[in-house]
Order: sequence, then C-alpha cells, then structure tokens
Amino acid sequence: MGDTDALYVRFQGTVRSPRGHFPGVFALANGLARAGELSDEEHRFWRAGNDWYNVNVADPSTIDPSVYDPEANPGAVAWFKATSLDLIGRVDGYLTILAAHGVACERVESSNPEKIIYEDPDQVVVTPGGTPVQGRPGARTPATDHRSRSEFLRHPPGPAPRPPRCPALVRGVTATRRSAFDRSGDALRPGNGPDAAA
Repeated sequence: MGDTDALYVRFQGTVRSPRGHFPGVFALANGLARAGELSDEEHRFWRAGNDWYNVNVADPSTIDPSVYDPEANPGAVAWFKATSLDLIGRVDGYLTILAAHGVACERVESSNPEKIIYEDPDQVVVTPGGTPVQGRPGARTPATDHRSRSEFLRHPPGPAPRPPRCPALVRGVTATRRSAFDRSGDALRPGNGPDAAA
C-alpha cells in the first residue's frame, strides 16, 4: 500500500467527506467523541491524546489562518513526515478506537502527496494538484496517485460520491471549528484532529 521511499504518512478514512476528501484519523475520532459514542476509557485516551498533540505539534492554522480555508485551499489535508516516528506511533490508540466502532481507517504513504502549502518539522499540509496524465489536467492513475491499486480502484479520482449518513462521521467532518487540535478535521493536532471539526 505504501511507497517504499515514502516521505509522508497519512491515516485517513475510506469514505470521502462532503468536502470531497478522506477525513483524517483525528477527525474520525473527534466525530465519535462528539457523538458521545466513546466508552469512558476510550474518551480518556482520546482526551489525553488530543492534549498531547496540542502541546507537541504545531497548529498550521495559527501560522497561516487560510491553510484549511475551503475556498483558499480546497481539499487541504495534513500528512505526518515519515521521520516523525513518535507522532505516528501515538496514532495506534486512535486506530484501535476507530476499529472498535467499525470506522474504517487506512495508512497511506507517499513520497509526493500533493502540492505542499504548509510545512514544519513534523508535518505538511497539501492540496490536490496531481500531475496531469493523458492530457487531462489533474487526472491521476494508480502510478501517480501513490495509493495501492486496490485503493485507487475503490476510490478513483473524480467527483466525490455522497458518503453514507453516519452521524459520527458527518459531525466529525462538518462541525464548527474549535481549539488548536480541534480546528480542522485534517490537521495533525488534536485541536485539528481528535477534537477537531472540519
């Protein structure tokens, strides 16, 4: 599924959001938390994890408030740098929570995820901007999409299909902005992730 020379790692859902992208692991977990679907133990982990990321990862939107603006940067999503092993390792607990609630989440790796619009030592934020293929601007193939062939075939590029009406997922992706790691469903920080609203 991954690029052997991957420089970036992203954990994301397998169903596109209403905005057309795949919500990140933190947005998915935040949706479950906001919907009140977490057990006490899961909620404690989620809260502590979000607090840790808030302290240890920069919030891109405090540096560039337009980074997640859907008009200025449509489809903007965050990727961990592959060298941020401590940050990536802490995602496992979120994946466990998502799996327990039947929310699919996959690890995607890439050496060239998209057009980088923000970068810091731990992460990048990118917007769609794939290399044109076969004369169609923005057309992508399994070779240029950096996803596995089966994943590319399950979620081909193009208009986003309507996601199923899952209250936790929809709330996790469309709720209003909150604090640091809770500001964007795609940022890597809990204010932009675990507690985040897109």
